[in-house]
Amino acid sequence: MSESLREPGDGGGAPAGGLRKRKGGETRDLTRPPAPEPLPIPVYDNHTHLEFEDGLDLLDPLDSLGRADAVGVRGVVQVGTDLETSRWGAQLAASDSRVLAAVALHPNEAPRLFAEGRLSEHLSEIARLAAQPRVRAVGETGLDFFRTGEDGRDAQLESFEAHIDIAKANGIALQIHDRDAHDEVVATLRRVGAPERTVFHCFSGDVELARICAEHGWYLSFAGTMTFRNAPALREALTVADPSRVLVETDAPFLTPEPFRGRPNAPYLLPHTVRRMAEVLGEPLDGLCARLAANTERVYGSWEMDDDG
Repeated sequence: MSESLREPGDGGGAPAGGLRKRKGGETRDLTRPPAPEPLPIPVYDNHTHLEFEDGLDLLDPLDSLGRADAVGVRGVVQVGTDLETSRWGAQLAASDSRVLAAVALHPNEAPRLFAEGRLSEHLSEIARLAAQPRVRAVGETGLDFFRTGEDGRDAQLESFEAHIDIAKANGIALQIHDRDAHDEVVATLRRVGAPERTVFHCFSGDVELARICAEHGWYLSFAGTMTFRNAPALREALTVADPSRVLVETDAPFLTPEPFRGRPNAPYLLPHTVRRMAEVLGEPLDGLCARLAANTERVYGSWEMDDDG
């Protein structure tokens, strides 16, 4: 998602390579963290935004994918937030076997497009992109009431429900953005009917939501936030989640995991989150990696390219 949709200090915003002053006079370290020790068994980054890294001159997408592969991140799901990024991701996925794409309009886009009379037009284009063979998810869509007031809720709900229909029509996964809207997201999925493979991207709920997801067979994707010292609820949710429904992601260039929180994020930093998950669950790292990889392939299919893409 765009920088305007993130809290300051949790990811992108300027090129790597030094310090940048922020409001209040404090500085932020923008040097790129060192590569972590490779994982024993390769996994996948379930949700990333490579185009923001490129646009911020942080890393070329192919460089980013190469760094990720070197530490045991064999592939990524490149996620769109509007027509431009969705088209970009679909094109990259069609040309690189390390990438699958998700296409959507971010929920914060919906009120603006609705007001401009262009929401239906943009949704039609998302539906067209969703039919491409290496587009394996509709996302990120959902509800975000952090910045949208009451006057924008109807547009968000209309957009969310349309995205759900697109995912079901194409038999692909749904990646949900859920911010300050847990109850409404769950109610919408129950009312409309969730796709067979529904993923709560950057899971931000608690034990109760994790149990609701387990009840319905929905997937929970954990990001670098679960490593933060002030996020014990996320770690507790991980311990009660259905192990067969757990995924991992970076949401790069945002939400860099500890111990590098606030510095630029990228798929190659995913091992930090995976190792923290293994610690919280009290299980061997190789076993967790194997399960994360299998879960991810169950949601999106194979990353291998054939004659049809």
